[in-house]
Amino acid sequence: MRAIGNNLIIKKIEEQNQSTKGGLLLTEKQREDVRFQKAEVIQVGDGVNAVKNKDIIYFDKASSHRIEINKEPYHVIRQENVVVVL
Repeated sequence: MRAIGNNLIIKKIEEQNQSTKGGLLLTEKQREDVRFQKAEVIQVGDGVNAVKNKDIIYFDKASSHRIEINKEPYHVIRQENVVVVL
């Protein structure tokens, strides 16, 4: 599997449930106001210069495209949709 151009292949990191100040547990789907999601970079394209393999990033979750390879879910995003590299 190899990314082309300025694309990245990522694997989303499911974050733990969070609780409100009142103690209610919120799942990922209930936190729709959160625009960005955490992921691990699996493969970077040859046009990517700010991110490398195995980096942990936050990206705009509305910009990803899901693909499935060998029954494993991955997502493809463009470099400009990365907002933070940890």
